[in-house]
Amino acid sequence: MEANTRSTGRLPAAFLTPGSSSFMDFLSEHSPSLLPGNRKLPEGIVEAPHGTTIVAVTFPGGVVLAGDRRATMGNMIAQRDIEKVFPADEFSAVGIAGTAGLAVEMVKLFQLELEHFEKVEGTTLSLEGKANRLSTMIRGNLGMAMQGLAVVPLFAGWDEAKEKGRIFSYDVTGGRSEEHGFAATGSGSIFARGSMKKLYRPDLTEEQATTLVVQALYDAADDDSATGGPDLYRKIYPIVTVITDEGFRRLTDEEASAIARQVTDRRLEQPDGPRAALL
Repeated sequence: MEANTRSTGRLPAAFLTPGSSSFMDFLSEHSPSLLPGNRKLPEGIVEAPHGTTIVAVTFPGGVVLAGDRRATMGNMIAQRDIEKVFPADEFSAVGIAGTAGLAVEMVKLFQLELEHFEKVEGTTLSLEGKANRLSTMIRGNLGMAMQGLAVVPLFAGWDEAKEKGRIFSYDVTGGRSEEHGFAATGSGSIFARGSMKKLYRPDLTEEQATTLVVQALYDAADDDSATGGPDLYRKIYPIVTVITDEGFRRLTDEEASAIARQVTDRRLEQPDGPRAALL
């Protein structure tokens, strides 16, 4: 069979007629070594670039998912313009925090998982189903996480059935929680969450929601050295994405820079950011 496959160039029948709508299950059966969680690592502590911080905010009509651009390795800045927010499919997106290389691989595998399901089943997964599939992937990386190479994403998307934006957060074991209103993950998440807690309102417009996430990332960078704020000199700005019933959209560099500059200009007058009312 193998000789015939090599001579004819044809794939085995199992590859042409997958019995599962899960690409991960298919890969686990035929090439388990390709899964990120099955990689063999050298013994001892493994140093690798880590990415932070990711934030998300819902608003009537959609959800905003954003991330800063810094990756660190120990006390060093490994990269200043890393990409941390990716579309999962037309109506959802993933923001990565944790080990950058593994996180990017996991996102690519997640994208293939959703595309594979759609091709096999002829329909798309529900947003809840997508969140569950991502949970399974994170759980499969637990061995790596125990060695210090954790991946903790934030997942957001438009729920077509419920007609609203939703946010899901995860822990290193794959435990999933739905967040209401806003969420953050990564080393600067505690500061970003505190910022959003004071500024969030359920009636935000899309423009206000995109401004809010940039404010939160600015506050995170103000107190967390692993989070990078807007770099006006190098023209490096947060990645800001919006998901509505029209699908996924990433703000252009011009749009992101305009928000970042407005926030930075206001910080010249109020270095600690906007004030929330006491009552």
